[in-house]
Parts: sequence; structure tokens; C-alpha cells
Amino acid sequence: MGTEGEDNVRVIAGRYRLEARIGRGGMGVVWRASDQLLGRRVAVKELVLDETLSVDEARRQKDRTLREARAVAQLSHPNVIVVHDVVEHGERPYIVMELIEGGSLADRLSRTGPVDAREAARIGIALLGALRVAHAAGVLHRDLKPANVLVEAGSERVVLTDFGIAQVSGATTLTETGSFVGSPEYTAPERMAGERTGPESDLWSLGAMLCAALTGESPFRRDSLGGIMHAVVVGEINPPAEAEPLLPVVRGLLERDPALRLGLDEADRLLRAYVATGTTPRAVAGYTPTARNTPTSPAPAPTQKRSPRAVLAAAALVAAMAGAGVSAAALLVNGGDSGGTRRPTASAPGPTGDTASPSDSAPEPRPTVTVTEQQTGTRPASPAGYRTAVDPEGFSLAVPDDFSRKPDGPRTFYVSPGDTFRIGIKAADPDPGGPGAVQRRSDAKGPANNPGYRDGSVTDTTHGGRPAALWRFTWNGFSTAEGARHTYDLCWEQGGRMYDVWVSAPVGRITEAKRYFDTAVATFVPSGGG
Repeated sequence: MGTEGEDNVRVIAGRYRLEARIGRGGMGVVWRASDQLLGRRVAVKELVLDETLSVDEARRQKDRTLREARAVAQLSHPNVIVVHDVVEHGERPYIVMELIEGGSLADRLSRTGPVDAREAARIGIALLGALRVAHAAGVLHRDLKPANVLVEAGSERVVLTDFGIAQVSGATTLTETGSFVGSPEYTAPERMAGERTGPESDLWSLGAMLCAALTGESPFRRDSLGGIMHAVVVGEINPPAEAEPLLPVVRGLLERDPALRLGLDEADRLLRAYVATGTTPRAVAGYTPTARNTPTSPAPAPTQKRSPRAVLAAAALVAAMAGAGVSAAALLVNGGDSGGTRRPTASAPGPTGDTASPSDSAPEPRPTVTVTEQQTGTRPASPAGYRTAVDPEGFSLAVPDDFSRKPDGPRTFYVSPGDTFRIGIKAADPDPGGPGAVQRRSDAKGPANNPGYRDGSVTDTTHGGRPAALWRFTWNGFSTAEGARHTYDLCWEQGGRMYDVWVSAPVGRITEAKRYFDTAVATFVPSGGG
């Protein structure tokens, strides 16, 4: 960070000595400071509160700021800025952070120009790691852009900072000053249109930022705010030529429909593959808790379609700027992230009608996993290369042609030659706690039952309109020769029984595993339909 200038030295909270301004933005001023108690250098962000608010409103805003900043302070990751303290001094909140000696990515782009594809991929991987831990804690960043990405001098460590407008799931925004929350050129279309947003919105911002790292500017930069809004919501998305090496990632992240947007894990996989090999594999429409596609659906096409509703939403936004005395900034913040209506750019709802993204002002809806055939009790047709296995245990599902059946007590397996891929099915009596309780117990027992158990997660979802839970984890396999494996496991109740369907595969072949898993889940039918 470069010093902007010296100011009168002062001490806040009886401990932090503010020495020089090193940054300034819409949310406040960042100071280089000394922690006199611990004898270390720190950065202190002095947050500016809206002076037009009443005394009570200002107090509520300050309380929210302190409460939610403390929540952000719980995040711990090498690529997330360390928040040491949150204090109040002279009726104003301050956030005390680690001091990163170096500068922002924006500074770097301005000083030395765009980075190459490998460096952009490295930065992207670091930021995905930061977003993973933030999203797992229910924290949305909402302002991912080059100015909020620091690159530490010497180590080149990438650090995501300025969670000043971050939002904790289910809470009001950290700061609401009456102006646009975020940077329009990096803002997802669902936020721009005043819709409910979730982690997917941060991933859109990452896609725009990768383009900026490769070219020096956002692909949505225009001469006016209205032009930016139009480009984000309905304009043709044409990634720059410099993004060609990372095109599957950029196109996937800049998918307007959040339900179809490239997921965090897949983006991470693709970027790591590029760093390791110099080429990026084709993005696959993989299994994610919010997936709406059937297993055989293709990946989103490169050219995104613009729905009539999206066009109308953008037209209304631009028209509002031109007339009625309403500023674009006010329009955006009033509908920005809380209490909005349904997203205009979304595809049709899934089988249950659930929305795809967590709400900022309502309980997070359960994601929809599967298609509707099984609700009718009919047997879905098997895709090409699969056969319908009518199992004596009382169910049927589509399995690859060369998979063979291997019963194992209460479990039934269909395995590929050499046991490389294993599709497992288990039927049991319903559990009083439901699928979520079953999967969380399994997750807790993971280290005991699966050697090298790691990265376990359980996501509540729905399957054919029924409560379900998805369990994912990585482990070391049952032998050194077998190697590390990844498992997808979906559990749900149907027809008075509880079913588990899972797929286990080598970690290097997750794409195939997801395809087998999606097909098994979507074509699974108990005897009698249920």
C-alpha cells in the first residue's frame, strides 16, 4: 500500500496509533497504524457512517456494522485479510486488520499492465479459496474487484480484503449509506436487477475480475452507469481475446443465470488444471446443490440467451435513470440485495419451484437436485451407453453398460471394470431426524470409516420435491494402490423407505463420477414408484 499523506497522529481505543492514510474509498479511510499494546504494525479502517440518518438509525447502523464485522473477523484463511479487532471510538466504528505491505491488484495493473493467464489463474485460485471459507461461514463479499485484492510484496500472497460491505447470511448489509453497494462493473446481473443474491454473485464478480486481470479493465466498463447496467444485465457477453486460455472458466462464471453459473469447485479444478498443464479442460455441467439440469443436459452454451424478462428489467432500470428524478445509484441500492422480487434472468424453476440462490432477507431455500420423472412412478429411459438395471432389492436405475452388480450385505454396488467407479445403493427404514441427520452422523463418523477423510460437507436439499441431503467428501481409498477418491452421496425418503445413492471415484476423474452420479440419482425408481 502506498502512503497518501501524513495526518495528525491520534490514538483510538487507547491502543491504536493512526499514523498515515494509505487508502480511501466510499466506505471510509484506511490508516497505517501501530498497535501500542502488542507492538505491531496494523491497518485500521475508519468506517464512515451516513450523516443524514437520525440518532436512532445511526446507532442501529453502527451496531450492525460492529456485529457483522465481528462475524467477518471469524474467517481464517491465508487468502483472507486477518481482522485483529473491531472497536468503537468517538461514536465511530473501526476495523483493525493485518497490514499487507505491497499494493492492490488494481495498483499492479495500473503500474505494470495486465498479467498473463497463469498469473491470473493463480490469483483466481487464491480468491476461490477465500470465497470458499467466507461462503461456508455465510458471509458474502459483494465487492470483489482488483482494488480489493492485495498482493503481498515478496511472497506474492493474494489477500482478499475490504469486507466492509460484506453481508452475513440472513442479516442486513454492513453499511447502507444510500448509495450503490458495490462496484457496478463487477456486480452480478441478479444484484443489478434488484434480486435476491447468494454466493453465486461473488463468482460472477470473480469472472469479471479475471478478465480485468488479463486486460486491465472489466469487460463491462462503459462510459456511463446506464451503459454498465445494460452491459451487465442484457448486453452480449464477449470475453476478451486475452481470456482465451481461461475461456471455460470465464464463460462459466459470467453465466447470467446463477443456477447455471460455474460452481466454485469446478472453477477451482479448471484453474488448477491450467496452472499444472498450461491448458484448461472444457467446463462440465457438474453436480452442484443448485443444479437444475438433468444429467444428460449439455454445459451452458457460450452465447447466453437473454430472456424477455431480463430485457424488460434492464429497460426499466435504464428508464428509471432517465426519468422520474430517480438516480441510478439510488435505484440500485433500493433494490440491491434485500427484499427484492424474483430474479428476472433465471430459467424456469425446478421441480419444487424453489429459487436457486440464498435470500438476503428470507430463509435460504432448499436447492433442487433432480428431475420430475420419478414423481410419476414411471421408469425414465436410460441414456446412450447405459442400461436400466432392475435390481432384486426393489429398485431400478440406469448404470453404464459395462458396470456389474456386486451385493454387499444391505448395500448394492454397480462397479466398473477394475472397481474404478462404484455406484452404491442402500435402502433402510426412515430416520426420525430425516436425511440431514443421517448424513451429518455419517460425516461425523467419516474419519473412522474412511481412511484420510477430509473436505466433508453436508448440504440440505430436495429430491423430487422430498427433503434430501447431499454428502460430499474426499478420502484416501482402502489401499495405497487405490489412491485418493471422492464420493457423492444423496439421501432421501420415499414411499416409506430411506434411500442412499452414492458414487465413489478417483479424485482425478470427478467429471465422470458426477455424470454417473447425476444419472443414477435422476433415474432411480423404487418398486411401485413411491
